[in-house]
Amino acid sequence: MKWIEVKITTTPEASEAVSGILYDMGIGGLYIEDPRDIINNSKQPGDWDYLEEELTKVDPDKVVIRAYFPEEVNYAEKISFLEEKMKTVSQYFDIGSGKIEIAEVFEKDWANNWKKYYKPIKIGARIVVKPTWEEYHSENPDEIIVEMDPGMAFGTGTHETTRMCIELIEKYVESGDSVLDVGCGSGILGITALKLGAGKCIGVDIDENAVHVAKENTVINGVEHKIEIRHGNLLNVVDGQFDVIVANIIADVIIELSAMIKPYLKIEGVFIASGIIHERYDEVKAKLQSQGFVLKDELFLGEWVAVAVSVH
Repeated sequence: MKWIEVKITTTPEASEAVSGILYDMGIGGLYIEDPRDIINNSKQPGDWDYLEEELTKVDPDKVVIRAYFPEEVNYAEKISFLEEKMKTVSQYFDIGSGKIEIAEVFEKDWANNWKKYYKPIKIGARIVVKPTWEEYHSENPDEIIVEMDPGMAFGTGTHETTRMCIELIEKYVESGDSVLDVGCGSGILGITALKLGAGKCIGVDIDENAVHVAKENTVINGVEHKIEIRHGNLLNVVDGQFDVIVANIIADVIIELSAMIKPYLKIEGVFIASGIIHERYDEVKAKLQSQGFVLKDELFLGEWVAVAVSVH
């Protein structure tokens, strides 16, 4: 099957916003070539034992995003819409060249090309996120291996927002906890929580493809009996209360959730939120505190912030 590839060249700080726009446009798949993934991992001995030579020749200020539309779609209309949205993004971020290029590709090509950018990565004290197609031999019996095939869903573990969420999950999830993952993507955060000892988890995503991918990853990790992946928007398919709620989305949605989520969180429970760009963090924190949440933790990595709050 042929697809229309839309290639956008932008900057690391604008990549998340551009990716969000593309997801909202109903793409059939997306992958991001982010030089920070390569640079950061190459600085951590043992994470990547071997790097293809071409991956070491990267521009640290350039991110390439490739999105895919079905061949029959009116992509000229899509491109016009994307160009307008890029102008809006440029008001908040340096988008670099913002160059948009179009090509026809076969599915088998784009479905596998991105995998060369995804290698095992150590996060926090114990978590190693490993692609299913990569080998990893642990020398530490305390390490917890999370196997992932993210397909075209968000959540490989390499992005700063995901990494910080995993660090906070490792810190705050306790044995037997119930966990809710809002916007679960590939399922990486819920699966990590379960492997750290959580008793059960519900993951929710509005993207049907993400729901499918997340379900497959729960089976790969042997936790499918403890997790339920639901198709829905934010909290509209959720009931009950949870010990830990995690949402790795964007600042606007975190602000929206802050006014909705308290009834779903147990007393002394922890709400972990990320996907917050530095410039919006004060606004997000003020909104959370105005809703009665108490700040427990905040992490900063690159352009991004993750926060953990609780209710008493």
